[in-house]
Amino acid sequence: MIRNLVISALIGLLGLSLHGCKWRVNTTIHDEFKPFYTEQNVEGCCMIYDPQRRVAHVYNPSMVEQQFTPASTFKIFNSLVGLETGIIPNIQYVIPWDSVLRANQAWNSDHDLQKAYKNSTVWYYQELARRVGPLKMQYWLQKAKYGNADTSGGIDQFWLKGGLRISVKEQIRFLQRLHDHDLPFSKRSIDLVKTIMLNRDTLGGKIYGKTGWGMQDQTDIGWYVGFFERGNEVFYFANCIQTNDPNHNSFGAARMQIVFRALQSLGMALKN
Repeated sequence: MIRNLVISALIGLLGLSLHGCKWRVNTTIHDEFKPFYTEQNVEGCCMIYDPQRRVAHVYNPSMVEQQFTPASTFKIFNSLVGLETGIIPNIQYVIPWDSVLRANQAWNSDHDLQKAYKNSTVWYYQELARRVGPLKMQYWLQKAKYGNADTSGGIDQFWLKGGLRISVKEQIRFLQRLHDHDLPFSKRSIDLVKTIMLNRDTLGGKIYGKTGWGMQDQTDIGWYVGFFERGNEVFYFANCIQTNDPNHNSFGAARMQIVFRALQSLGMALKN
């Protein structure tokens, strides 16, 4: 059963405090999303935000403010910083492969930014972060108010095995600010990042996103975050799943499948 409530007062509006500002939206709790997770043998939570109607569709509200490692979803932010600082002058800029053979064969070649984003190539973004440097990276994290802005763990590890954390709600607000050009980055940098974020382009609309998979406290953390544009409308989504099963064979696919099932149930699915 769908329960309409407000986290703060059980009725009316949800006042979400993020970095000193109030994000006021109606919230609908979707308990019926639970099978999407249990059938995949994972725990998790999600938020799908419809800004046209100012409604946040939420599963597992007790978890959506909990912060997790962003893993490869941080590649969105890392790309913005690389472009804004000029470390990466354009999305065709190539960083040569370091000749280290890795298990993911797609990573074992020279990459430009667009290819590195598509392949989620860790070494490329680690080198990008090293070139940006810890001081500039910390500056941009704090300026953009990204998650907890914690760079502990090393300049090329902080979003993988270090202290950086972000919640589902914070992912949604970051994506909305990205889409609306409300981040402290130039329109050019944001538009270029949107270009590499494009996952699917059909007559029914465009979907932009990024997956992520990391470890936190011996638990696998999986993400799928993004937004899709349908006509003049835009919808934002963030899904975070967890498992303690090291042999979970469908964990990677589950991140996206849960989002698509949730969107379809809400009548927001893209047409082929």
